[in-house]
Formats: sequence, structure tokens, C-alpha cells
Amino acid sequence: MRGFDVGRRRVLAAAAGLPLAGLAGCQRNEPLVRLATNSWVGYAPLFLARELGHFDGVNLRLLELSSNSASLMALASGQAEAAALTLDELLVAREGQLDLRVIMVFDESAGADVVMVRPDISHPGHLRGRRIAVEDSATGALMLSRTLDLAGLRPADVVKVSLAGLALVQGYGRQEVDAVVCFEPYATQLARLGALRLLDSSQFPGVIVDVLVARQQALLASPGQFSRLLAGYFQAHSVLQSASSQAAVLMAPALGISPEELLAALNGVRMASLADNRALLTGQAPGLLAMAQSVSTLMLGAGLLKTRPNLDGLVDPAHLPSA
Repeated sequence: MRGFDVGRRRVLAAAAGLPLAGLAGCQRNEPLVRLATNSWVGYAPLFLARELGHFDGVNLRLLELSSNSASLMALASGQAEAAALTLDELLVAREGQLDLRVIMVFDESAGADVVMVRPDISHPGHLRGRRIAVEDSATGALMLSRTLDLAGLRPADVVKVSLAGLALVQGYGRQEVDAVVCFEPYATQLARLGALRLLDSSQFPGVIVDVLVARQQALLASPGQFSRLLAGYFQAHSVLQSASSQAAVLMAPALGISPEELLAALNGVRMASLADNRALLTGQAPGLLAMAQSVSTLMLGAGLLKTRPNLDGLVDPAHLPSA
């Protein structure tokens, strides 16, 4: 697991004037919660909470995997009780009969999901006949579908190359692909290799939303751990808002980019506050349900879902901290 040792955590936190949670653990009677995540920039406050010690005393393990597809597999195989996913991937999982509930919304992608291309590709139409690397995930397929729609192209007009995680960057560096459907921090890493941004998720508002999901059985078995997890996350979220430069120093190592690059990448993400989460997950008509309906319509049109998903019990706000 990537991360700083406690000594360096103390030094950086003290220098930044950031709060550092006490290191004494609490009683751990509830089962372990394994949370599958990856290096998507919108999940960075999870790593910040860990480095600041806000997860100390929580019976929690962050599983840093290569992609959301790997996180879905971890959920399906019983290797994880919770995962950071996109809303569209959650809908696919629920269609596959995984009993998952949204307990928190991380963010909406507003530019941090990207199509990066070689410099000679200046228009979506120039993708005709080109090799496009994309992860075999609902989000990757949705981004590719929207990109081809803008270009006026069909799937048969391009050559799809299935890659995920760091392999997306490596494939471009080896001249194996001409374009890459990816997300931050991989877009920043591709830019270092000379790739240019063709289009991004700011052109598809409301389509890519990141959520924290958990198995219903795990929520019943470890309610205290999930409540502490969310409390620690929102403490870190508050630190990110008030001391972003110092927080970036703590988050950047887990993402493989510099603190400055991380802050730039965060400009492409609309982070959801605790108040946003209450609006999205609570009440008689939680806002996330309307978003899920809209995304499911897009997915049905793109052939990513076979039937309109059942959204009953989609959200569980019980573990959000009090205001």
C-alpha cells in the first residue's frame, strides 16, 4: 500500500497547520471493511484522510486497485465490502444482482475524464480508422460512445484497444494507440508524453458521477465502521477546501503526479460536500435517483444495459455525519 510513514505524516501535517487525528485505536468489534479504490483524482480525499490519521481506529483497509473494473470484480468475488465506482458502473452491478447501496457521492466529473490524442488529431472526426485505447468498463464505453456520436462515427469506424490503468499510458508511449479514453491522473501522465486533450467530460454534464457503494450485508454487519469512514472522509474534504496546497502534498504520492498537477486535475472535478450529499441521498425524492434515471437512459441507448434498472433501495444515507 502506498503512503507516508507516521513520522512524515506528522511533520507535513504540522507544517501545514492541518489537524492530525490521534493514533490510539478504538475497540474493533465489527468486521473489517475492505474498500476497493483506485487513483482517480476524485477519490483523493480518501488518501488524505488516511495520511491525516482520520481512519486510525477504523477497522478499514483501502485496496488500491488498477481500475474501477477491478473494484467491481473485488465486490463480486467477495474480496471487498465497499468500492468507489461511477454511477453507471453501479447500475451495471445492480443489473448483475449485486446488492449495492450508495452511501456517499464523491463528485461529478466536469473535465477530468478525457480523450487524449496524438497531436495530428485535432477534431473528433479525425479518429476514423485510428486505434483508441479504452478500459472495458461502463464509463469507458460511455465516454467512447459519446465521443463517436460527436464525431459522427460508428464503433466499426475505429479500432478499439482494451487497456486499463497505467497500461493506457504505456500503450500510448509505445506507439500502440493513437487516442486514449482515460481519466486523471492518467491524462496528466499522457500530457507529459505529448498527448493533447481532444474532449472531456465537461461536454457531457451529469453523465459521470462517482459514488461510494457498499454491500447491504456489510452495512448491516459494520455500521460503526462505515459511519467512521464517512466522518473521516468529510474531515479530510474540509481540510482539502481550507488548505488545498498542503493537502495536495499528502495526496499526490497515491496518484503518481505532483501536488501542482493534482491541484490542476481537481479543477476538472466538482467535489460533493456533506450538504450536497444530503440533497442527493435524502428526502422523498433523492437527487441521485433522477441522475441515475438519466444515466440509465443513456446506457440503454448505448447498449450498456439490457433493461432499465430497478432503483429501489439505491441510496442509504444513514451513515452520513450529522450536519
